Amino acid sequence: QVQLVESGGGLVQAGGSLTLSCTASDTSSGNCMGWFRQAPGKEREGVASIYTGGITKSYSNSVKDRFTISRDSARNTAYLQMNTLKPEDTALSYCAYQANASRWDCILKAENFAFWGRGTQVSVSI
Repeated sequence: QVQLVESGGGLVQAGGSLTLSCTASDTSSGNCMGWFRQAPGKEREGVASIYTGGITKSYSNSVKDRFTISRDSARNTAYLQMNTLKPEDTALSYCAYQANASRWDCILKAENFAFWGRGTQVSVSI
């Protein structure tokens, strides 16, 4: 299966910034990478997704004005730049991946993603 390596989690103060990275051991010509998160006592929430070449992007309404998802042009790596972080952003964040994907499936629907990272903790203090 595809392996996902996540990094970038940590603790920041409200209003600060943090960048998450995810590298996939896959070179499919068409693929989708995304970020989901889950806070204690809450359901898993889709945050952002991006298709090959960055031609398709999706954001949840709660982060669309603050977060930016992008892809590296040389390797299969996705980045999530998180700005103006709020305490409500505190959650365990997961990288997710679709291999041999259609751009039409690159949406924030968890069941579309077959591969998942182990998660990285994002904590925002007040």
